[in-house]
Amino acid sequence: MSAIPRPASTVVLMNQQSMVYLTKRPETMKFMAGVYVFPGGAVDKGDEVQDFQNEIVGNRNEYFELAYYVAAARELFEEVGILLCSAEDGSVFLMDLEKEREYRRQLINGELTFLQMLKNERLQFNLESLHYFGHIITPNVSRIRFDTRFFIAQLPEGQLPKPDQKEISDAKWISPADALSEYHNGKMPLPPPTIHTLKTIATHQSSEPPIMPKFNSNDYKLLF
Repeated sequence: MSAIPRPASTVVLMNQQSMVYLTKRPETMKFMAGVYVFPGGAVDKGDEVQDFQNEIVGNRNEYFELAYYVAAARELFEEVGILLCSAEDGSVFLMDLEKEREYRRQLINGELTFLQMLKNERLQFNLESLHYFGHIITPNVSRIRFDTRFFIAQLPEGQLPKPDQKEISDAKWISPADALSEYHNGKMPLPPPTIHTLKTIATHQSSEPPIMPKFNSNDYKLLF
C-alpha cells in the first residue's frame, strides 16, 4: 500500500535578471538528500486560515486550499528569509535582522504560526505575490510522498536570500538554462520535479518576446 501524499508547497523565487534561486538539501536529509531544489515544504496545521482574514489580501486560485499559499510564504521565509508581505498601508516592509532571525527560529520550531507573526507585526500577505503554475504528486513507488503546489514569486524590493544553514548546505542564483546545463554535465544534481520546472520556465524564457519576471499567473504552466 502506497503512502498518502502530504500537502506541500514549493516556491520558484525569481530575480530581475530572470534567474531562479536553487537550494541544496543536506546529505543528512531523509527525502531528496544532496540535490538542488526550490524552497518549500509540507503544509502545517498552523497554515490553515481561520480568524486571520485581515492579514491576507488579494485573489487566489479557488481550486485548492488557502493553506497552500500560506505554507509557501512561510517556507520561503523560514528557509531563505524572504518575506512576501507589506505594511498594512501597502508600503514596502523590511524586517529588522535580529527580529527576522528570532521569528524564523520560532517558526521552524513550531513556537508560532506564520499568520500569528503577521498579526504581531501588523503585516499583510498579498496572495497575488505568489503565482500558481503547477501541481506534482510524488509517484506511488516513493515511501515519502507529497501533493505539491508550485508557485513563482518575484524577489521583493530590498530583500536578499539568507539561507538557513541547518536546512540548506548550498544555494545559488542561476538561469534555468544554465541549471539544466550543469545537471546534464553532472555538476548539479536535480530531482525530476525541479528538472521539469526548470524546463518549463526555460522554454518560456526562450520565446519571443521572452517572459520577464513581472509575469501573470497564466505565463507558466506545468503539465503533468
